[in-house]
Amino acid sequence: MVMAEPAPDQLLVRSICSAISAGTEMLVYRGQLPDQMSLDASLASLASQASYPLQYGYACVGEVISAGKDVAGNWLGKRVFSFQPHVSHFTATADQLILVPDDVDSQAAVFLPNMETAVNLVQDGAPVVGERVVVLGQGIVGLLLSGILAACPLAALYTLDTISKRRETSITLGATGSYDPRGDLDNFKSKLLLETGADLIYEVSGVPDALNLAIGLSGFDSRIVIGSWYGNKSALIALGGDAHRNRLRISTSQVSTLAPALSGRWDKKRRFEIAWEMIRRLQPQTLITHRRALAQADDLYKLLHNKPEEVLQALFVYD
Repeated sequence: MVMAEPAPDQLLVRSICSAISAGTEMLVYRGQLPDQMSLDASLASLASQASYPLQYGYACVGEVISAGKDVAGNWLGKRVFSFQPHVSHFTATADQLILVPDDVDSQAAVFLPNMETAVNLVQDGAPVVGERVVVLGQGIVGLLLSGILAACPLAALYTLDTISKRRETSITLGATGSYDPRGDLDNFKSKLLLETGADLIYEVSGVPDALNLAIGLSGFDSRIVIGSWYGNKSALIALGGDAHRNRLRISTSQVSTLAPALSGRWDKKRRFEIAWEMIRRLQPQTLITHRRALAQADDLYKLLHNKPEEVLQALFVYD
């Protein structure tokens, strides 16, 4: 393929691989995005309102193969990460690229956005030594979150998901136990949460009604951190009764910004550095179950839509 030369201030990148973010991309695929809302106002490539057809994705790793005459530094041959939609080649300015550390595999590097999200969730939840923590949802973000939390000195870390493959994986990542939320939740709360409820609950399932589950597993002054993006899905949330009396603290977490309490010392660069370190520790490429060429996108999205239980992480790979 013959590619046009980049503009003087741009670099041309050949994609190596790009990760599908199933939770968000399935909202796009199913037409469940809120009306009049951009996909991500903080990313130039996703800042416009979504309408079909559209190019999507935001986790691409590639190699710089050409540089414009005004680009400073030696970028040729460098592996880079970009919040770039799925595509075989793309142009970008230097400030839109992040160098991939030499000791990080390309197929691990595509997890950078989701790992940054997981780091942000931990920072927003601020788990305390000895707490009982519950994570609802064990998609990729939930699994990465569980992997990080497993290294914290918690009394217990429990995960819930309806898909057995995800539950089994969360155990390998260090969860104390993993359970199907369709089971005996009263027994789960009384025996494992000691009737006082979880201290900290993360909701990352993408299912709005899971908020009621989070409330049901909480206790007095429990913290519930919502990391899911529900799109235009909604549910009736039971905020009366125990939810009111228990003085619950319910907050939302979104990776585009940092927690205000951390902003005096933290910035995106520092958080990326921690995300890279978590990638080194957790080796998330082991979660990849499907690798396909971009030409097979239709089949892969149908699989994610119809049989999500078969997929942990799906990747597009480019020749």
